[in-house]
Amino acid sequence: FFFCYCHKYTIAACLHLHSRVPTVLHITFSCLLVYFILFFCCPVEQLPTITAQSPSSLIAFPFDESFPMTCEAKGNPEPEFRWTKNGQEFDPSLDPRLMKEEHSGTFVIPNNGNLTEYQGTYRCFASNKLGTAISKEIEFIVPNVPKFPKETPAPVVVEEGQPFTLKCDPPNGIPPLQIYWMTINLQHIEQDERVSMGLNGDLYFSHAVEKDSRRDYCCFAHFPRIRTIVQKNAMSVIVKTSRCCFSDSPETNAILERRPSLLMPSGGKSEKQLVKGEDLKLECIAEGYPTPQVEWVKMDRQLPVKATLESHGKLLIVPRVEQKDSGKYMCKAKNPLGEAFHYFTVTIEEPPEWVFEPESQLSMIGSDVFIKCSASGSPRPTTTWRVNGVPLQESPAANRKAFDDTIVLHNAKPSDSAVYQCEASNRHGTLLSNANIMIMNLPPMILTNNGEDYSAVEGKGVMMHCKVFSSPPSTISCQSSPTLMDGPRFTDGTLHIVNVSHRDQGVYTCVAKTPVDHDTASALIMVLDVPDAPENLVLSEHKSKSVKLKWIPGDDHNSSTTEFIIDYEESKWEPGNWKELLRVPGNHNSAVLKLHGHVDYCFRVSAVNDVGKGPPSQPTERYKTPPAAPDKNPENIKIEGHLPHEMDINWEPLLPIEHNGPGLEYKVSYRRQDVEEDWKEHTVKRHSFVVRNTPTFVPYEIKIQAKNHQGWGPEPKIVTGYSGEDFPSAAPDDVAVEVMNGSVVKVSWTRVHKDKLHGHLGGYRINWWRLRSLVDSKKSHGDKHALTFPGDRSHAMVPGLTPFSEYSLIVMTFNGRGNGPGSHPVNFKTPEGVPEKNPVFRVTDVQRHTVSLVWDPPMEPNGILTGYLLEYQLINDTEEVGPLQTIDISNPDTTKWILRDLEPVSKYKFYLRSCTTVGCGPVVSEECTTTLETSDSAVSDSSANISWISGGEHTQFYIAYMNHREGHWKISEALDTSKTFHIIDGLEPETKYTVRLVPNSWVDNSSIFEDVITTGSTGLASIHGGISTQGWFIGLMCAIAVLTLIVLIACFVNRNKGGKYSVKEKEDLHPDVESQGMNDDTFCEYSDNDEKPLKGSQHSLSREIKAGDSGDSLVDYGDEDAQFNEDGSFIGEYAGRKEKRASTEIKATVQTSA
Repeated sequence: FFFCYCHKYTIAACLHLHSRVPTVLHITFSCLLVYFILFFCCPVEQLPTITAQSPSSLIAFPFDESFPMTCEAKGNPEPEFRWTKNGQEFDPSLDPRLMKEEHSGTFVIPNNGNLTEYQGTYRCFASNKLGTAISKEIEFIVPNVPKFPKETPAPVVVEEGQPFTLKCDPPNGIPPLQIYWMTINLQHIEQDERVSMGLNGDLYFSHAVEKDSRRDYCCFAHFPRIRTIVQKNAMSVIVKTSRCCFSDSPETNAILERRPSLLMPSGGKSEKQLVKGEDLKLECIAEGYPTPQVEWVKMDRQLPVKATLESHGKLLIVPRVEQKDSGKYMCKAKNPLGEAFHYFTVTIEEPPEWVFEPESQLSMIGSDVFIKCSASGSPRPTTTWRVNGVPLQESPAANRKAFDDTIVLHNAKPSDSAVYQCEASNRHGTLLSNANIMIMNLPPMILTNNGEDYSAVEGKGVMMHCKVFSSPPSTISCQSSPTLMDGPRFTDGTLHIVNVSHRDQGVYTCVAKTPVDHDTASALIMVLDVPDAPENLVLSEHKSKSVKLKWIPGDDHNSSTTEFIIDYEESKWEPGNWKELLRVPGNHNSAVLKLHGHVDYCFRVSAVNDVGKGPPSQPTERYKTPPAAPDKNPENIKIEGHLPHEMDINWEPLLPIEHNGPGLEYKVSYRRQDVEEDWKEHTVKRHSFVVRNTPTFVPYEIKIQAKNHQGWGPEPKIVTGYSGEDFPSAAPDDVAVEVMNGSVVKVSWTRVHKDKLHGHLGGYRINWWRLRSLVDSKKSHGDKHALTFPGDRSHAMVPGLTPFSEYSLIVMTFNGRGNGPGSHPVNFKTPEGVPEKNPVFRVTDVQRHTVSLVWDPPMEPNGILTGYLLEYQLINDTEEVGPLQTIDISNPDTTKWILRDLEPVSKYKFYLRSCTTVGCGPVVSEECTTTLETSDSAVSDSSANISWISGGEHTQFYIAYMNHREGHWKISEALDTSKTFHIIDGLEPETKYTVRLVPNSWVDNSSIFEDVITTGSTGLASIHGGISTQGWFIGLMCAIAVLTLIVLIACFVNRNKGGKYSVKEKEDLHPDVESQGMNDDTFCEYSDNDEKPLKGSQHSLSREIKAGDSGDSLVDYGDEDAQFNEDGSFIGEYAGRKEKRASTEIKATVQTSA
């Protein structure tokens, strides 16, 4: 009856000890053991407990076959399940399409129809007669396929220099959402400080430039969780440009500078709320010209250390935010004309987190029960109580009161047993906990096994646990035959003994008492230790070389002896030093000891068990053995020949204890093995002997025997060795070389006869050296190289040779003494190969459309140079690179080349390889950007105005100039590329100067630009300074140009007056590709009329202009690329040169060898 009674409440008691439920019941091994033993005794009543449920969000992905709505619970009686959907009763068994599982609350929604009707919020209830447990709310989400609206966006028309935004407005879908801006042929839209994508997916342009004009801006929205990518219809952008009055070159477009303002976010301040652990992302996208730079500040302190900047500084990211990351942040967008600000107030909120989670309890009848539930979070969570799944107010009880975070059951009775649910929620999440409350009187029951045996090693510690459950809780004490062990060594049902001693061994009893009853359980502690020392050692059966030793084992201290160790000590050679002699099994108490002669012995014994080795016994009386002949002969005999006519014999001497008596000597016997002769004998006391006057390298038989005053040792073993080696006396014959390729040859030879080796064959050695390069007829011996090939062989491969060279080699053999004579030298030639890398390859002069390259020939051409292969391509730091352009330079003496007709403001990579008739060698490469341009505009008698177009890879540089008369360089201070000109003062009139732009504060060959200028005379300088720089003069020149233009137009109209001029024919003859492309309405579709870049093609910055195209063009009268500086001077040489450029892709260019 007692066991059945206890069994009835076993699980409840286990809950009292260990359960922390909201969903899974944790039960200790002890509880499970008791539950298993008592399972067959009588039925168990158990409150229901949810053990498994679906996640809070269950998304119906279209590629899944079914969607299980999981709800599993345990309890006794077995729980019954029911569901609610959106707060209303829902019975899955009434829907034949749903698959229900037996003895489970789980049902499965198949993916074979319209899932929308199942969308909603579900909750599972598991009930038996004792109470009801509930699951968390489970939201079943059926995602729609996101789609962009079917609309054709109107073209965005914007003035050059003005900001604009391309809206993406992605459709709603299952997060995460990834936005990409690409062209119709899936090339990413390049983003930089001027162009960037916001967090909302829109594409922002700080100011429009002409290259922004295109018809295929496409926004792609990627929803990876549903494996869907949708595309918005392409958007078209038309940038209206404003031209200068003297040229229609795109270089002369005028963009008005303006101060920054923010495109995103709007206004001066905003608020940002996010949950702890999320990533904080703040963005500021500004417009203005020049392009504004964005800076970030945290008002109360420095930016978090973990903060990073992306999108060219416009996006601030603080990963995994904490409360300390909240506060006020500021972004500042600035350019030289002003600043714009935005302030962010960041608030970090938190989902609910348990401060005190309600615990399952086992309480006695009549007690007051307190169920506490408290959670923290921001905003502060709202707490909701339920009992058996029903709101507390709908299930009143007279003895139950609810306070802020606590429910009190006053004078509890068994009918108050139930499952109480506490749910804490705010807008960031919900926590649910089920607490099983059992009200009963339960006699104490000790879960620890009765009669448990504990083993403890002396000096160590031991812990004994007494696990008890009862209602009300028991008072636990421990008794030890019969002393009560209740001091500091026994707390909370655990007996802890430190530094265990033998007096701690005995029986311990755990006593659990309540007002209802009591229970006891006992355990035995056995103290283990190393064995005691053996006693009563006795020597018997004394013989000349043996004796019998007997002993009595000591106490093993509860751990059986595994073996005995017998040590000895002798008084002559190492007195006081004990050494191990023998080991015997632990069940023996005697052993026969084998001894050496003429030794005064003493013995002792130690015992070993699982704890360790015990102390040694007292030593025996001494026993001295009589002298005897040696028992063994020397070992490890070595025969070596250091000289040709000697043989060195060495061996390992006997140990002193192995002498067996006084007068130890060694008899060395030897004879030749290959002839019939008697043994020659020598007696020595040392452990080496030299046999002199031996033939060179002949085999000998050797034996060594030990001897003392008592006689000879046993018959020795015979070993074989050789007398001393001499150098080999012959060289390999018939040495031949077979050339495999330009760097490897195969060498073969006839082996040296063994009679000429005069020793053990070590192998063969090949020595070779380079006589000359076949490019140069002059001979010059190179370094000698050697390769060693061990063993008996007749050929070998020699690698690492230089192609197109003449070599010589010899072959020799070697033995232990050294090398033999070398063979007759063999000369051979290697064929041509490909050249080595060029040691020098650099860019010396970079201008707007040209690049100068210089290089040095390879140090080893490995043949006769036939020329160079020069290749280059546009890279511009993008994934797609331009086509590889190839130039075959057939003159091997060329070391300089100028590439022309390159794209301006573009990054190029250059590749150079040297070539022979065999092929081209390894490549060397260089990169540069065609961005900087200078001119010696405005050169006066004493100064020169050096101007450039800012941009490129250099952030600062220097101007160096040299007077040709003096030959000394002068260098300016560091110049920022944001400037556009620099004036050199103090020049001498009518003097030539070399001017360089250099990246360093010293002069070397790494100049960015170089030119020669000549200062004017004093008279010319005064005219230039007095007239050309005056405003009225510039205005007069502009007026004359306008009048000239009017006259030309009038002449043109007059010439064609009275005739028919077919505009259509002229347009067909000279089509305007740009206007055709902009009027095409077939956006984002493949069409022969689309003006789209081919893969790898490059657009020029202006259309090809022919003299006959228009009578209005002023290009025929000046340089197409001419520009004005701030001081009114021209940039570039004023000449009649006109560059022809292709409108859609780079044409074949004519290159010039410098």
